[in-house]
Amino acid sequence: MIDYAVSFFKSFFQNPSAWGIGLAIAFGAVWLAGYRPPLFKKPWLWAILVSSPFITLAAASFVQIPLQVWTGQALGYFWSQEVLARRILLAGIPQILISGLVQEGAKLVPVVIYWRRSDKSIDPKLGLAIGAVAGAAFGIFEAQWRHNLIFASGWTWGAVQTGGFMALAGFWERFFTVAAHIAFSALAGYGLAKGRGWQFYLIASALHGLLNYSVVLLQTGLLTALHMEIYIAVLAVLITGWALWLRWRKRAATAEPEISSM
Repeated sequence: MIDYAVSFFKSFFQNPSAWGIGLAIAFGAVWLAGYRPPLFKKPWLWAILVSSPFITLAAASFVQIPLQVWTGQALGYFWSQEVLARRILLAGIPQILISGLVQEGAKLVPVVIYWRRSDKSIDPKLGLAIGAVAGAAFGIFEAQWRHNLIFASGWTWGAVQTGGFMALAGFWERFFTVAAHIAFSALAGYGLAKGRGWQFYLIASALHGLLNYSVVLLQTGLLTALHMEIYIAVLAVLITGWALWLRWRKRAATAEPEISSM
């Protein structure tokens, strides 16, 4: 298990590709732009942008993987492999929830550090922006990993001519997964600033798990590969819409006093 965790951690730094890294950065920039984080007015946000992916990767490798392995072993103690296969929709839930809890918790670490250094008092709009930056950092990092694996497998534009949309599915999926990572963490950051940190952390973790549950639905045949890509895209857009609505709603609320004083 330790060897697998170390191998998983190292895999994020293997097969670097200019196209893979560039696309990942572009995907992150497109989605993060909607949150308009004050990256140049508040330079410390760059520290969050740099630290978040490494903290989250370490947590995914050395916390999430062991917990999922132990959970699988525990389930195997009570149910046979045949029963687990029949009940995969239920048996897959604990491991899916672990992925959301661990990754969203790790992405929140730099956000919480800033929140504590600010005497636990920051504007919710800023909390949402900080969370978005933390989520974008890991989303981009994960996307470049997946993109590099795709290019390393020998992907070319010729594959699109023969495979159609499914040849682009890996890039489509990462585009919307980056959006989801940003939105999850933005919601968690907003909740932290509003004094409801653990509630919004659980919401973000549950939504993260719901996104990952698409893999279980694919394994059972309830979703085809194409349906799974649509599922991911729709869920990512809906959650992004919620997060951006909170941002613009806050902006409208702060603008009201200015209008009334005129």
